[in-house]
Amino acid sequence: MDFGQLKSIIEGLLFAAGDEGLDARQLSEVLEQDAAFVRDLVYELQADLKRDGRGMQIVEMAGTFQLATLPEHAPYFERLAYSPSRSSLSQAALETLAIIAYKQPITRVDIEEIRGVKSDRALQTLVAKDLIQEVDRADAPGRPILYGTTKAFLDYFALPSIQDLPETAMFESDDSLEEETRLLFEKLDGKQLTFEEVGEPE
Repeated sequence: MDFGQLKSIIEGLLFAAGDEGLDARQLSEVLEQDAAFVRDLVYELQADLKRDGRGMQIVEMAGTFQLATLPEHAPYFERLAYSPSRSSLSQAALETLAIIAYKQPITRVDIEEIRGVKSDRALQTLVAKDLIQEVDRADAPGRPILYGTTKAFLDYFALPSIQDLPETAMFESDDSLEEETRLLFEKLDGKQLTFEEVGEPE
């Protein structure tokens, strides 16, 4: 396998890892290559993306590599988030929001274990709407992000605190998450949450 193929695989692995990222040791285990060699490949890939003017970059935080968008493109992501064609939160986003509200602080992996499916896009949507935020890092390999709800979430539902959420049977059955989510948000405000109603983050 040549360097180009390895760098291509690394790019895919970082994309799959999402905001938790991967360190050189984790990448080396998957690629079955020396960690120092893999780290050099990541730096080369980082330079490649910058040189080619790609829409993604590799950032390093505390030894963990993450694939991220470019800060200068932020206005376009905001337009996408607030586009009328994306006005309603999806069922996936609502389920993810409910899980975080009741289980916070919680990592993406734990959310996905409850939902049984990937939740990267739902998390990105909720962060963009200022409904959830990074509250800490878990004491685990890769230091995964711990998510929690924001003040904007409490304000929207007129909740004094997160302890004032209604009681729910959610998480008691693997088959009831979708129905319980619907009932929860009906109980909270009687309608589906929309981007327009939430408003832009301050």
